[in-house]
Amino acid sequence: MSSAEGLELGAESDLSLLQAVRAALTDAMDEDDRVVLLGQDVGRLGGVFRATEGLDARFPGRVFDTPLAEAGIVGASVGLAIGGLVPVAEIQFLGFLHQAFHQVTQQLARYRFRSRGRFHLPVTIRAPYGGGLRMPEFHADSLEAQLANTPGLKVFAPAFPDDAYALLRAAVRDPDPVVFLEPQRLYRSVRGAVVPGAVAEASIGVRLRRDGDDLLLVGWGPTVHTCLRAAHELEARHGVRSAVLDLRVLSPIDHDGLCEAAASRRRVVVVHEGVRSAGLGAEIVATLQEALADTISLPILRVTAPDSPYPPGRLEDDFLPTSEQVVVAALKVVGRA
Repeated sequence: MSSAEGLELGAESDLSLLQAVRAALTDAMDEDDRVVLLGQDVGRLGGVFRATEGLDARFPGRVFDTPLAEAGIVGASVGLAIGGLVPVAEIQFLGFLHQAFHQVTQQLARYRFRSRGRFHLPVTIRAPYGGGLRMPEFHADSLEAQLANTPGLKVFAPAFPDDAYALLRAAVRDPDPVVFLEPQRLYRSVRGAVVPGAVAEASIGVRLRRDGDDLLLVGWGPTVHTCLRAAHELEARHGVRSAVLDLRVLSPIDHDGLCEAAASRRRVVVVHEGVRSAGLGAEIVATLQEALADTISLPILRVTAPDSPYPPGRLEDDFLPTSEQVVVAALKVVGRA
């Protein structure tokens, strides 16, 4: 368990994804006293999901509760970074980030460009996102395509505790702004081994989660697990061996790693919870078609949410991509439909 809960990380600890996030924040603050946390209820309450629980007491004067004002949270982070600190801001849910898009896209992401490289803003914005918890409106939106469309902004999306820890450590150390997307339905449902002190390399690539020769399933965050369930069913029921690729970093995409994984399998299904039109899956499809026009032998298909606002929780089972839909798409691309 993380040091914030009274126990230090061992040589290798079995953590939930939420605990991995807390451990990464704890270790980052231990390592660099410039790191500060801010956001609504991140201090005394420990955040809405308790990701920052215990950090206010462990690091007095470095964890700040803010008003419910997303533009103010991001704007304050810009000022803190200009002043020499390393802010880690929590936006309670990614859907609320729209309230701060001016600060994110026109201030935070452009500052290095605007200053002609003289200044940088080492700001990390953490935000829970994604469906599966029957949340109210705006709480489950997947806005990764809008963020990836912002030059100067990096976007990380872990699917497992080890990546949640290592990628968050890398995000805090990065000299430029990173939006760190935390799949809220995986916070407590996924566990894994985390190595203390692990930091993802500066050049962070895709990660193959399952091998297979017949086709490639591409996902990130919560849809990696959707793809893994589909891959298991495809092999058990249809004899189709599917590789599963975890994109991990949504901007900048690891084009070489993505294309290499697709070229050796020639058939691809891309899965995401964001809406279909102009979703990040479209960028992935275009990238593969442009790079591998002579290699991809069958259509690349997408399994996505429909072009609709996120529905009330009781209807989300009909909105979110399912492993059954992925199986149908996979069988189509391998000619078994």
